[in-house]
Amino acid sequence: MKANITLLPGDGIGPEIINETVAVLETIASKYGHKFNFAERLMGGCSIDKFGSSLTDETLADCQSADAVLLGAVGGPKWDDPKAKDRPERGLLALRKGLGVFANLRPVKVHPALLDSSPLKPEKLTGVDILVIRELTGGLYFGWPKGRDVKDGRERAVDTLEYYDYEIRRVMELAFSLAKGRKKKVTSVDKANVLESSRLWRQIAVQVGAQNPEIELEHMLVDTASMRLITGPAWLDVVVTENMFGDILTDEASVLAGSMGMLPSASLGAGKNGLYEPIHGSAPDIAGQGIANPTGTIRSAAMLLRYSLNLETEAAAIEKAVDETITAGARTADLGGKLTTKQMAAEIINKIQNAE
Repeated sequence: MKANITLLPGDGIGPEIINETVAVLETIASKYGHKFNFAERLMGGCSIDKFGSSLTDETLADCQSADAVLLGAVGGPKWDDPKAKDRPERGLLALRKGLGVFANLRPVKVHPALLDSSPLKPEKLTGVDILVIRELTGGLYFGWPKGRDVKDGRERAVDTLEYYDYEIRRVMELAFSLAKGRKKKVTSVDKANVLESSRLWRQIAVQVGAQNPEIELEHMLVDTASMRLITGPAWLDVVVTENMFGDILTDEASVLAGSMGMLPSASLGAGKNGLYEPIHGSAPDIAGQGIANPTGTIRSAAMLLRYSLNLETEAAAIEKAVDETITAGARTADLGGKLTTKQMAAEIINKIQNAE
């Protein structure tokens, strides 16, 4: 297979983890007879510095024409001025919108060898295997109007939480579809006791649930869900929720796996062109030190192979190599170890090369 992959290393530790992930993908290409063409582009703070824009039209066009997009991380204190006309995160939102990716898949699976890396008691973590599906292009992050003004002599800020029925329906249908290959259970998270948008969310969830009677549907308020993630995470299977709730809950869920550096994500839409990235940020405090955990990005590359290139065997090979590497005791600093970013990736590459 030949495939074109656009790389957006971004800011902070982004270039470090992307470099090692490309090495993993090149190993897969060599072993299985594929040809991956990589084109690197700027996005985020680095793009603001060079072009004055967090996402240029040219970069977006390159991403739209690629078979898949692999992103490192964006942002950092250098670009944190709240009064700035453009910020790195704006580029990320524009990229998601421009690619039409409306569902963010974030698997949270606790590796048995990392039970002691989480602040939770090991018995709480046994059997945890959650797939969080976060709606990605609606809600507070995209609603209108938004901005600041002065009203009655007071400065005011406004954000709008807005959802259309079709936006909810398409992500809900994806959740039920994916649940069929798992434990056949969907937990829909909302705030329907307070928010009108959540009442529409729940209404659509019920409608889609009625069309899939073989799937168990439960509704859970977001505050209860945040508690359940800590007190009984093994109870959850497929969790589907709106944009901001999903953003917050998946960061909370990262502690179950021992480190945010372990968790991948895939942002999907109606087509094959997906956006793949780890859920962690740019970690400017450790940027350039070569100690970032590349595992979340490498596992994101496995999802890229699975969902955008339909290479299930190759995706499974990466995931198996990561599992074996962790089982063998390989650890970066975030997991209490001493391996560098490059050394951790090298361990994973070695497992892929030596697998039968």
